[in-house]
Amino acid sequence: MSTYKEVKRITTHVLHEMKARGEKISMLTAYDYSMAKIIDHAGIDIILVGDSASNVMAGHETTLPITLNEMIYHASSVVRAVNRALVIVDLPFGTYQGNSIEALNSAIRIMKESGAHGVKLEGGSEIIESIERILSAGIPVMGHLGLTPQSIYKFGTYVVRAKENEEAKKLIEDAQLLEQTGCFGIILEKIPAELAEDVSKSLTMPVIGIGAGAGCDGQVLVSHDMLGINNDFNPRFLRKYHNLYQEIYGAVGAYIEDVRSGDFPNNKEQY
Repeated sequence: MSTYKEVKRITTHVLHEMKARGEKISMLTAYDYSMAKIIDHAGIDIILVGDSASNVMAGHETTLPITLNEMIYHASSVVRAVNRALVIVDLPFGTYQGNSIEALNSAIRIMKESGAHGVKLEGGSEIIESIERILSAGIPVMGHLGLTPQSIYKFGTYVVRAKENEEAKKLIEDAQLLEQTGCFGIILEKIPAELAEDVSKSLTMPVIGIGAGAGCDGQVLVSHDMLGINNDFNPRFLRKYHNLYQEIYGAVGAYIEDVRSGDFPNNKEQY
């Protein structure tokens, strides 16, 4: 029998309670109304309107090209579909790094124009001034450490982060700094499982992992990856729960055949 407490609306406070009770937190991405409606109805705890929309929805190689206006468009579409989940939106590259006033203005635009419930920023001590300014406006902030895709050209690779002692030490310090500053939660991406578990245990705020092992307080995946819509992305951390690529491919093929043969529409499918 499940020990999970049913709540009508997930809030940052509910997430902290879930961690305190040892309840795992589920998180998926969504970028449009239809997908968000299904995911929310299924009972997901957090929906991330990720800058991964740059890859998944727009076909870019990295997350860098997506704009603030585009993120607001995707976030607005998702918020209109959601009744239960907490909706968090990525601040896109170039809207918060190095300028805390611009960071605040970007976060305010997302909150006012999309109706989302909070924002997510990549980085630790380097962006702490931006986080503090956003928090001062009462906007919930989620951190993101480890592999930070917006810094891909700095790293030059998507390999596992924080394997060396120096980088692991900085990650631990940054995670503690984010909690002390007032973030409500943090994502750890593609780091050693043992390190992620240690960080999770050392913090009172929820820690959500992606490629960071089972010791985190919850997990996040890109919905198009876990549903098998993307056919060419197969990292070790990804479990595919469906093969929608093949299902959709087959359905479209059957439709084409029915149209060509004259089988669609039949007498019952016309007026």
